Amino acid sequence: MNGLEQLKEYLPFLIPILIIQYGLMIAALVHILRHKKYRIGNRVVWIIISVVVNTIGPILYFTIGKGEE
Repeated sequence: MNGLEQLKEYLPFLIPILIIQYGLMIAALVHILRHKKYRIGNRVVWIIISVVVNTIGPILYFTIGKGEE
């Protein structure tokens, strides 16, 4: 089995995971840019964490970084 055939085999599993990953990242970035209060850190730190640490970064932001509104 070559690489392209393997990719086609896993594509139905990868597409939903990628949609969730990028959806979380975009939601976190929108929230970070619209709000100025954070429990821990600042805007630049949370943008970097949300983009670089892909799926875990936005989850961390929504659980421990998001300030009270």
